[in-house]
Amino acid sequence: MRVEEQFKGWTKPGPVPPGSFSHTSPAEGETLDAISGHYRLFQRSNGHRFSTDDVLTAWYGTTWCPSASRALDLGSGIGSVAMIAAWRLPGSTWVTVEAQGESVSLARKSATYNGLEKRLDIRQGDFRETAMLGDHELFDLITGSPPYFPPGEGVMSEDPQKIACRFEMRGSIADYASIAARHMAPGGFFACVFPHLAASFARARAAASQAGLSLVRRRPVVFREGSEPLLDLLGFMSQKDLPSWFRELTWEEPPLVIRRLDGSVHPEYSAVKISFGFPP
Repeated sequence: MRVEEQFKGWTKPGPVPPGSFSHTSPAEGETLDAISGHYRLFQRSNGHRFSTDDVLTAWYGTTWCPSASRALDLGSGIGSVAMIAAWRLPGSTWVTVEAQGESVSLARKSATYNGLEKRLDIRQGDFRETAMLGDHELFDLITGSPPYFPPGEGVMSEDPQKIACRFEMRGSIADYASIAARHMAPGGFFACVFPHLAASFARARAAASQAGLSLVRRRPVVFREGSEPLLDLLGFMSQKDLPSWFRELTWEEPPLVIRRLDGSVHPEYSAVKISFGFPP
């Protein structure tokens, strides 16, 4: 089987996974889509699909914790964050925790396709349950894409897989922060994405403080040049790992712009996409 090395003039970087040499194809109702270099991801045609939230969380976390060897992804869904991050950090091993069986099955299928079975420990369950993560399990990098809204604050999809990705059915930002703090290795980093709203940012800061974390970085995300930011990329560290004078400080980064006014991809975001193995 011939492996395509280029896509519209862009050369695919990174390892060629075993799935590229097989005749593996998606089941009915599924698609098999490019995610990083030659890596591909199985996802439902009409279900939850990987999004800008996922790729930015993986990019942000691996950018600011590039030495991570052991990592954790909370509420990992179909495995998109962990797959991208594993591609960017080839020496890392990952534990992922996801409650929905359908999403876990897709993540395991993608891990096999990409040859990541030995690097990804994909667990099914609610990450808030003590049985999911042992007290001894500590991680250099922790990632998460927490749901944005409490139940009832918005129109819910009829698809359970989609509901859990937007509504706090199994934990809020406070739960993500609490588990991240509990399982963060010395000097570790927790990266997540959350809405760029005053109330949401206040929730994130309160969650961090309650968990003993400091919000050390914040980068707003603007989806079209000239518009207000819609998302924040947030980076946390343990307060005990920082000098006292720095614990209440947050470095406010310039916004990351996704598209220019004419609808074309912004040059910086094109460079970001290349950095996680996606065409510009």
